[in-house]
Amino acid sequence: MRILFMGTPDFAVPSLEILLENGFEVVAVVTAPDKPGGRQGIQQSAVKQFALAKGLKVLQPEKLKNPAFLEELRSLNADLQIVVAFRMLPEAVWAMPPMGTMNLHGSLLPKYRGAAPINWAIIRGELETGVTTFLLKHEIDTGDLLFQETIPIGPDETAGELHDRMMQIGAKLVLKSVQAIEQGTVKPMPQANIEATHAPKIFAETCKINFEQSASQVHNFVRGLSPYPGAWTILDGKTVKILRTSLDTVQQVGGAGNSPGKWSTDGKTYLNISTLDGAVSVLELQLEGKKRMMARDFLNGYKVLFEPQQ
Repeated sequence: MRILFMGTPDFAVPSLEILLENGFEVVAVVTAPDKPGGRQGIQQSAVKQFALAKGLKVLQPEKLKNPAFLEELRSLNADLQIVVAFRMLPEAVWAMPPMGTMNLHGSLLPKYRGAAPINWAIIRGELETGVTTFLLKHEIDTGDLLFQETIPIGPDETAGELHDRMMQIGAKLVLKSVQAIEQGTVKPMPQANIEATHAPKIFAETCKINFEQSASQVHNFVRGLSPYPGAWTILDGKTVKILRTSLDTVQQVGGAGNSPGKWSTDGKTYLNISTLDGAVSVLELQLEGKKRMMARDFLNGYKVLFEPQQ
């Protein structure tokens, strides 16, 4: 079976790697064009770097509907296309191979369809999520389901931590799915569209923390956006990203009773921000123009910003 793999970030690398380790023929890899930056003046995607190291053919089209690119795809005679963390495909691409195009998605579809399923599952306080393989069709994330794997979410787990667990579990599900497709044992199932929820793309301006919410909502918002793009607020006129919080270590001082958004500290051991019904304890943060740091290190350098609570 000839496979064409499409992916860009590090999330996609384990899926490509597991296919190669299990002897599948990957005829080419499609990934994003190089970007300015990096030591050599260009920045290659994680998938491209891995593919080149393995001696794979790499395609980097600017436009997926480009006739020359489509002709090159046809010439590869792929039986199956696999998509992991890539952009939306036109029908001319996803409908090309005889076995179809399979996608790995970071949720238990039909829940959290869209660009940021990992982030939104945590922001909304879900206790579990998962990974899904499905066959692409025209409407985004709506194709027939192949396999799913449920993944619990820890109460303090960040999006970055869940991402790293999910990409390994997802790779195993990709392998399971490809093996079933090759053997003809898979039975695609339509999604229950009535149960669908959405996970739209996240923008920096929507990452501002609303301290008028409950402490648990603020905590979930912070960890759902950590480490990237980062939930943020304003402190002494500067943007500060809050990267890790706790509900278990909040001191009584500066908790309930303060107006939402008020910072409080003893200047040494704790840093709290009041919410609608209490407070969150800040454990890790990043002030504008500075490196991320633990709250105690932050307090050592920025005591002037606070009035210690007695």
